[in-house]
Amino acid sequence: MILTGRAGLLALLCAVPVLSSPSPAVVFWTLAGLLTIAIVCDVALAGSPRALRLTRGGPTSARLGQPVTVDLTVENGGRARFRGVVRDAWAPSARAHPRTHAVDLPVGQRVRISTELTPARRGDQVSALVTARSVGPLGLAGRQGSHRVPWQVRILPPFLSRKHLPSRLARLRELEGMTPVLIRGQGTEFDSLREYVVGDDVRSIDWRATARRADVVVRTWRPERDRRVLIVLDTGRTSAGRVGVDPTLLDPGGWPRLDWSMDAALLLAALAARAGDHVDLLAHDRETRAAVVNASRTELLAQLVSAMAPLEPALVESDARGMVAAVQRRVRRAALVVLLTDLNASALDEGLLSVLPQLTAKHRVIVAAVADPRVEKLAAGRADAVEVYDAAAAERARNDRSAVASRLRSLGVDVVDSPPEELAPDLADHYLAMKATGRL
Repeated sequence: MILTGRAGLLALLCAVPVLSSPSPAVVFWTLAGLLTIAIVCDVALAGSPRALRLTRGGPTSARLGQPVTVDLTVENGGRARFRGVVRDAWAPSARAHPRTHAVDLPVGQRVRISTELTPARRGDQVSALVTARSVGPLGLAGRQGSHRVPWQVRILPPFLSRKHLPSRLARLRELEGMTPVLIRGQGTEFDSLREYVVGDDVRSIDWRATARRADVVVRTWRPERDRRVLIVLDTGRTSAGRVGVDPTLLDPGGWPRLDWSMDAALLLAALAARAGDHVDLLAHDRETRAAVVNASRTELLAQLVSAMAPLEPALVESDARGMVAAVQRRVRRAALVVLLTDLNASALDEGLLSVLPQLTAKHRVIVAAVADPRVEKLAAGRADAVEVYDAAAAERARNDRSAVASRLRSLGVDVVDSPPEELAPDLADHYLAMKATGRL
């Protein structure tokens, strides 16, 4: 049973005759009895919240920053008219609106109410209890009950770097067919023959074809296809730091490094799949959090965003040896391994640097990291003593980062260290450069 504000106001008004009556006790008990009877009758005449039949509908997935509407169908299966409100509860990060819905439902009728979600983070948004509160015809009291109507909406990464895909695909088409190369590289395969023109490299002349055609013919080459690309997301503690500006404007503190890494991974995966390569994904810290293996090119992006959606940074130190072992179990032949992590000197010294030679001995390795743009701003400050100390700390952090990148390059690792908004296009450009020079 619940009491409304009208019942409290009526009780307050009853105090006036009690205080002005020569027999206050008699008046008090009389009015209290009448008010109690009115409340009991109101509760008895109110519709039963537990007799409501509730069902849900709507989408089960959406991209971060995209509003999604979830429907709730309410059917009155009781014996009395239902007048009141229905509250469809979600987690605070779902940003549900409106929170409550006024409902006036006759017996046997149904109504559909809609709640719009504007989630502030990735992952699975799970509905909480649906609470129904009915009020009697007098508006003094009523009933309340809760129903569990499960529903889940998976909020996917937004893939904001998709805008860079058309320009990179145009460059890929130039590499593959529009402008085939004449010089064979380590990672190129024979494409076709064409007539010799002035300026062509004489080393590309196919003498057998020239003898058959009685004309000078040269070979052309194109980047190899069907290469294996394994993208590794480091979900350890260093991926939890927030950098840059939130492109969806949902969090003023910026995105975690993990989200920027996911965005870069999606662009690289889309580009590599169009290039004819096979792309796999591995998310690891102390254990494997997600994996996408042997996905078809048509289903690759859908499987990647679905696997990435529930990932959250784990506040533990990543196990570099376990990560390398997981890579070696999944990739037997030579492949391109793209490790998206942070160039944190202490974390890399204690883990990754000691085991990287196991990967570079067989695979081509790229380490891609998100640089914090605030470090550059702090390093430029000289206005007062506080800014000078901040600048000194920023310079030291920048030097440590450069030293770690140099050590990685000395081990034969390619390093892509870019600000958040530039990491995805820079990584894609590096992949294309490897294709063009025959290193993949």
